[in-house]
Amino acid sequence: MQDRIDRLLEKLHDNEAVFISSYPNIFYYSGFTSEDAYLFISHNKKYIITDSRYLIQAKEQAKDFEVIDIKNGFEKIFSGANEKYIGFEDCYMNVREYKKLRTKLAEYQDFVEMQKIINEPRMIKSPEEIKNIAEAEKIGDEAFSYILDRIKEGRSEREIALEIEFFMKKQGATALSFDTIAASGKRSAMPHGIATDRIIEKGDFLTLDFGCIFEGYCSDMTRTVVVGKATDKQREIYNVVLSAQTAAINKIQAGLKCSEIDKVARDIIADAGYGENFGHSLGHSVGIEIHENPSFAPSCHEILKNGHVVTVEPGIYIEDFGGVRIEDLIAVENGSARNLTFSPKDLIEL
Repeated sequence: MQDRIDRLLEKLHDNEAVFISSYPNIFYYSGFTSEDAYLFISHNKKYIITDSRYLIQAKEQAKDFEVIDIKNGFEKIFSGANEKYIGFEDCYMNVREYKKLRTKLAEYQDFVEMQKIINEPRMIKSPEEIKNIAEAEKIGDEAFSYILDRIKEGRSEREIALEIEFFMKKQGATALSFDTIAASGKRSAMPHGIATDRIIEKGDFLTLDFGCIFEGYCSDMTRTVVVGKATDKQREIYNVVLSAQTAAINKIQAGLKCSEIDKVARDIIADAGYGENFGHSLGHSVGIEIHENPSFAPSCHEILKNGHVVTVEPGIYIEDFGGVRIEDLIAVENGSARNLTFSPKDLIEL
């Protein structure tokens, strides 16, 4: 963990420290696997503050940190801090928590927003992090292969989602990356159509978007199948989405702007006449959280770098008809794309 802390400290002046309250960053910088904690990091101090339930666990998992009981932790840290500026996580901390902590700071100290600085080291994944993400994605691939034989008309979306989730946990996943999306028929036009009791019918599109967590890292993949024989319209839409995804993945290389990758897929979908039916960004980074930065979006001009892990998930969604999304997880390595997702992408008719 020290290399991660060092990268953070490179962005801090000698008179600055950070106070970390979110689980993703607590885990990233310390290895501690509980949400009930805080970190304080400066150039000469590293504290983890937690309560009596987790003191032993914190000592075992966060060996780079001095462990402090929360009973007197804030007073010890803030009363003895020489730093002028204490950075906090403005995207995570609520108003009540902010006010409580602000009163504990000495009068000469300033509590300032530093979310971007705290999050930035997480954008570049280490080989070990990519290995964990790839393993989580492998579990997802296996789950998709498993569920194909179990998707049938007459079953509900919820049944299919539960079988995917149970299978992933049996394969070693500790949790889900997000609530499983299983959207069939006209509901497949909902990009985030969480599974319901709707019964799958012959001729339906069925979009499955799911992921799991392995060793603290998320996976994410989407496949769309047809239950029965695809119509010409379904096949046309599917092939446009697949062409857009393939072209975008082939375009990925270090040094390009993320917005350039998004444009490749968006232009193909627009040229096919479905531009208004692709409303979301092409992809998002994945790591400890399922949505991280950078993203493949028209507004994201971040430069792609080795170590970025980003989804590529174009879609077409037509109200009262249905929709298609195909999603792979891509690691940028040696300047180009390495696809971590291996499930087939040719249109599957069940």
